[in-house]
Amino acid sequence: MFEATALLVVGLCLLVWSADRLVYGAAAIARNVGISPLVIGMTILAMGSSAPEMVVSATAALTGKTDTAVGNVLGSNIANIALILGVTALIKPLSISSGILRRELPLMLGVTVIAGAILWDNYLGFWEGVALAVMFGAFLLLMMKFGKESGEEDPLLAEQEAEIPQGVSNISAGIWVVVGLVLLIFSADMVVDSAVVIAKAFGMSDLVIGLTIVAVGTSLPELAASVAGVMKGEDDLAVGNIIGSNIFNILAVMGLPGLLAPSELNPLAMDRDFYVMLAMSVLLFLFAVGKARTINRWEGIALLTCFVGYQGYLFSHVAA
Repeated sequence: MFEATALLVVGLCLLVWSADRLVYGAAAIARNVGISPLVIGMTILAMGSSAPEMVVSATAALTGKTDTAVGNVLGSNIANIALILGVTALIKPLSISSGILRRELPLMLGVTVIAGAILWDNYLGFWEGVALAVMFGAFLLLMMKFGKESGEEDPLLAEQEAEIPQGVSNISAGIWVVVGLVLLIFSADMVVDSAVVIAKAFGMSDLVIGLTIVAVGTSLPELAASVAGVMKGEDDLAVGNIIGSNIFNILAVMGLPGLLAPSELNPLAMDRDFYVMLAMSVLLFLFAVGKARTINRWEGIALLTCFVGYQGYLFSHVAA
């Protein structure tokens, strides 16, 4: 048990670090070959924080743990809003001024409803995975369209461009891509295997292990990015990381188990956890589009309280 816990912690740390290195290298190569900062920011950087969820969910699905893969998506989205934005808003109230984000928020709600439609019959099928993949591609194109329409003055685009590495040779960037990808796959295996051991030891279901330990662990890149963003005064980037990650998680990450291992799902994923994710998404929407267009400290406390209450409920019903 101690060994599995240690491997889980090491695996999660490697997962976060390797995802960061993969994105760093890929963004540097993209800049070097002349891809516009807009495209890099709206694709590579935006998807980077969801890389751990993608690889963990694919690994879990291939080992017959589809409930863990789906739980990872639902739990990560809940943690992104309730935990990460809650913590970030406590550090400093978040002001939302980007027009792109105000367009993304309704999309996030729409995509969340789509997730409910897919989970409704407690089955994740191959064609549902295909549909999510197609919608993911359409979403990326739509985001680039929004970026072009908003122009370079949009604060989110300026903050994203500042994050793109400069002066990195293609050789160095390529090495980071290879190292990041290899370690990402290796650490994902480590996380899934150790999580299974812990789940069995505590009598947790595959769904609960995905909703709790794995979900919070794979959300660490979003936590790091959001806290770093708000400390630098990049509020739009901090919130944008969360909104983008939640959309990517549903369209790209949840689609993977459907494509790789279509199967029946634990009914509680729909009957309990989907509605928590929907409620958190609605709360974020209401906070962000209000007259003040800010997420203040009291709202951050409310989000954190929801997260603690939800996690407490899950751990008191670990077998469900």
